[in-house]
Amino acid sequence: MSTYISLLRGVNVGGKTIRMADLKTLFENLGLTNVRTYLQSGNVLFDTPPGGAFSGVDGEALAGAIEAEIARSFGFSASVLIRTALDLQRVIEANPFLHGRLEDTARLHVTFLKGIPASNRVTFLQVPEGETDEFVVGEGEVFLFCPNGYGRTKLSNAFIERKLDLTATTRNWNTVTALYGMARVER
Repeated sequence: MSTYISLLRGVNVGGKTIRMADLKTLFENLGLTNVRTYLQSGNVLFDTPPGGAFSGVDGEALAGAIEAEIARSFGFSASVLIRTALDLQRVIEANPFLHGRLEDTARLHVTFLKGIPASNRVTFLQVPEGETDEFVVGEGEVFLFCPNGYGRTKLSNAFIERKLDLTATTRNWNTVTALYGMARVER
């Protein structure tokens, strides 16, 4: 059995509303088990049971199946990014703003990417002039330090998507660590 974390992009903002209880049911109807949600922003943890329809399937195939079911059930599309507990552990251990700097974690965010950014696209991602925000591109994510808060940054999810030409979704540091704790505890 494998545990996964799905991060839905743009759910419960901009008119794309899904009650978490309905989302949980959708995952269960797909044959996924131990389904649990975190907050109201489309964070869902689940297991793929051995011998089930998704046993041994990669994250991309899982995301595609969930996206198709969301479109069928709710009538709109929502991008789904899949991570494992090990992926989140790597992100937590790799955060450059916590090694030697010890920044306020309330100012840290992670923009998860649906794919690895092409190196030529990474050069397009620059902090706009006059901004104090910082970023570091990781393996499949962008680490953000926003000293004035994420609500004021120009390094928004849409900005990063446009520059890297990848679908992305951003979570604050507390959510990242909470999801990892939930996934790790229930393994």
